[in-house]
Amino acid sequence: MASDNLLVLNALDTARTQWYHVTAVIIAGMGFFTDAYDLFCISTVSKLLGRLYYYDPATKAPGKLPHMANNWVIGVALVGTLSGQLVFGWLGDKLGRKKVYGLTLILMVVCALCSGLSFGYSAKSVIGTLCFFRFWLGFGIGGDYPLSATIMSEYANKSTRGAFIAAVFAMQGVGIIFAGLVSMIISNVFLIKYGGTPFDQDEILSTEPEADYVWRIVLMVGALPALVTYYWRMKMPETGRYTAIIEGNAKQAAINMGKVLDIEIQEEGDKLAQFKAANEYPLLSSEFFQRHGLHLIGTMTTWFLLDIAFYSQNLTQKDIFPVMGLTSKAQNISALREMFETSRAMFVIALLGTFPGYWFTVFFIEKIGRFRIQLMGFFMMTVFMAIIGVKYDYLKTKEHKWTFATLYGLTFFFANFGPNSTTFVLPAELFPTRVRSTCHALSAASGKAGAMISAFGIQQYTQDGNVHKIKKAMMLLAVTNMLGFAFTFLVTETKGRSLEEISGEDGRQNETQMKTSKPVSGHQDDGWE
Repeated sequence: MASDNLLVLNALDTARTQWYHVTAVIIAGMGFFTDAYDLFCISTVSKLLGRLYYYDPATKAPGKLPHMANNWVIGVALVGTLSGQLVFGWLGDKLGRKKVYGLTLILMVVCALCSGLSFGYSAKSVIGTLCFFRFWLGFGIGGDYPLSATIMSEYANKSTRGAFIAAVFAMQGVGIIFAGLVSMIISNVFLIKYGGTPFDQDEILSTEPEADYVWRIVLMVGALPALVTYYWRMKMPETGRYTAIIEGNAKQAAINMGKVLDIEIQEEGDKLAQFKAANEYPLLSSEFFQRHGLHLIGTMTTWFLLDIAFYSQNLTQKDIFPVMGLTSKAQNISALREMFETSRAMFVIALLGTFPGYWFTVFFIEKIGRFRIQLMGFFMMTVFMAIIGVKYDYLKTKEHKWTFATLYGLTFFFANFGPNSTTFVLPAELFPTRVRSTCHALSAASGKAGAMISAFGIQQYTQDGNVHKIKKAMMLLAVTNMLGFAFTFLVTETKGRSLEEISGEDGRQNETQMKTSKPVSGHQDDGWE
């Protein structure tokens, strides 16, 4: 009951939606915009790196990154992201959300700039430098996941919390669009000025020397949004929930929230001590496992399975584009032209398929609920990927390229109007304040482990354009999505309820204790007040 809860928490849960809520979405969201730009712009430049540094005249073919080098260039940032999620997630619970929130951005700014530099001129030194700095760039990006999600969930009121967290994550879609757009613009500017001849006309001049600046500029642009956001992040106060529940200071929580939100909060003493004492159990305890174990297994497995499919789609699309007819064969164009066409195709797919899905989630998450959106998304991804896998020979013919592009775009749409958004939202709501950031970090890191399987495993099936291997990869991903559908039943619906009610911090049993994993029927409000 509301009366069982702390007044500071009730005030946050019932506060009307205010301008600061929107500001918080933008501040946290700009971090995710940067994350997505930095993670996915590498797909637009990886083929260019191959042509610049790995051309071998004996092959009579354009230069191409060796499989191992390609996997590391694409995947090393994901390894860093996984590490950063675990470290910053833990620090967010130990030191406070605000104290470590700015560190992630500083790391992202420095490493985005350094990614565009290289020690030496040889292929080994350039790729080695790039991988080193992209690991640490990923480390900073990793911190953004648990901290942004946790801060947004703890600021928001209960009626629009899901939409606000989803809106922060939706900035990832904008970041992917900009990764394609910026790469397209920069490569086109250089193409107009320095454009070379197609490879089949002149093998040497088809790789423009000036192209070496292009990939560096594209990677370095990622520092700008992080730099712009830093000042505003430092002005954000610590969340009221962390200050009240973990630091035990309801008065300071009231002062902090009063600075940014138009709410009246009364101070409490005895109830705060009671509330704090009831929630002291650590992550590694039988009490945590009894209360939240199934939910943690659910959020970790679904995010893991989703990211195998989601990152396979994003990181291998450069190999799928030629089949769709969205890009020309490498032999028929110059290096810069290849980058321009790859970036354009990525931009179009992101704009028409990826971007709308994120915002459908924002608009419908409080109506339909997290649980049903996740189930629907996994199911539809299974269907479309299975169709692509079974009918790949048929779809890759020239006359069916638009059918292929539509099916491929729909898998992106239902990934984002589905589990790619909800797996980010649910861990920010299901767990108690004391371990919320850590549990979100564990779930996100599990996702990045799935992304690494994609980068180091699934990509092997698509790089050579082998029809049989690509069919196998798509069928494998369809099975992965079906498993994600099944594991979704380990989580529960969270819409319309306070964070303390969901996690059992208010003294009541949560769903794990009551042995239920279905949407709670007792909360039928539409979520918007």
